[in-house]
Amino acid sequence: MPSAAPASTSSRRTYALVGTGSRSSMYQDAIEQTYPTHAALVGLCDTNAGRLELARARSVSHGITPPPAYLAADFGRMLAETRPHVVIVTTPDATHDDYIIRAMEAGCDVITEKPLTTTAERCQRILAAQQRTGRNLRVTFNYRYSPPRTQVKDLLMRGEIGDILSVDFHWMLNTSHGADYFRRWHAHKAISGGLLIHKASHHFDLVNWWLGALPVTVHATGKRDFYTPAMAARFGLTAPGPRCHTCAEKSRCGFHLDLAATPGLKALYLDHEHHDGYLRDRCVFRPDIDIEDTMNVLVGYDNGATLAYSLNAFNAWEGYTIAFNGTLGRIEHTIVESTYINGTDTVQGGIATDGVTTRLIPLRGAPRTLTPWASTGGHGGGDDVMLDEIFLPAATKPDPYRRASDERGGAAAILVGLAANQSIASGQPVRIAELLPALTPPDTAPMPGRTDPLPMPQPSARRT
Repeated sequence: MPSAAPASTSSRRTYALVGTGSRSSMYQDAIEQTYPTHAALVGLCDTNAGRLELARARSVSHGITPPPAYLAADFGRMLAETRPHVVIVTTPDATHDDYIIRAMEAGCDVITEKPLTTTAERCQRILAAQQRTGRNLRVTFNYRYSPPRTQVKDLLMRGEIGDILSVDFHWMLNTSHGADYFRRWHAHKAISGGLLIHKASHHFDLVNWWLGALPVTVHATGKRDFYTPAMAARFGLTAPGPRCHTCAEKSRCGFHLDLAATPGLKALYLDHEHHDGYLRDRCVFRPDIDIEDTMNVLVGYDNGATLAYSLNAFNAWEGYTIAFNGTLGRIEHTIVESTYINGTDTVQGGIATDGVTTRLIPLRGAPRTLTPWASTGGHGGGDDVMLDEIFLPAATKPDPYRRASDERGGAAAILVGLAANQSIASGQPVRIAELLPALTPPDTAPMPGRTDPLPMPQPSARRT
């Protein structure tokens, strides 16, 4: 039950939720349990009738009268009948643009999960609709709100290492979380855009935000070497089935996902797959997968900085290492994340115990290992901070880090991935302006300007 009796719906901001898969529960729980005095859920929409009823049952478990449910074909009718102030979009990536644009044209503000969308054409349609309607569009880059990542932003804003000249960024997905992208709809670029858009938009957004800069050029390589039929044979699987649930070799496959034995996945997917035919546990080694599992990207920014980025989806540990190389020193930052599988009771982006290390290394003098800013919860503690900003009344004190992202930040993030995909296909570098000629810079926190002359580093003893 809510901790306090909610105010009348007329005095609260109302929300409709389109897409009732695993990610939607964060927003539903926030509206109905954490912020009931400020928010009300007035409509649910999905392609799957069973998941809609499951979401309504979730409202009942919260002590809330369940909102009306609408199939996707009735999205327009939901907007007309429930008249929400805000539509929250948590559908598969390639469908975001349709719901975002229709909601804005109906007079609603929109909150969408990342990525903003999956193609340059869809991105342009969204930007044009926002300009035409004047509605607010928010892209929920929750990693910005994670305290240790905000701490890095704080160090950069204070000019601790001067002007940033280059960034080395390497993200590892393990064979629990990483493999999961190859089981689901994400395994097809037509729906997800591939991992360089669906997953790496988080990472490109972090760099864009950390640097306060816009990407200009992209050169990338990518391949699928691990999640392949050949790799299944090397692991000793002779005839893997199309899905885990019915696979004859599941007892000896280390990638088997048991939907029937996982309550959350069973309820969301196995029990309701007869409605739409969506299989949540497809074989990670099947031949029809068309996304990469190994990617390397070079990005040039408008402030002169360069980024060297890699993403691998089959590693022995989950998390990332990043180093910022500046005119006055270097910041090294590492986060080890805990094991996660979407739709289970594991925490997405949860940080392993003692999983954060941040070192500040001046050109001269002793390096310092900093005490990390810390929090708990999803996406390194970012989810709860972001939800407060979304659902609580506007704070009078502005956010010095400008963590909220709109359509401009969402576009800048996916454009790196779109350019990378194009570069992989062509073997040539790609200019962002070729994809979207007039990308408007997002609002960013002020960064230290270039200083000339710089303070000359003084000689020091050799460091080991």
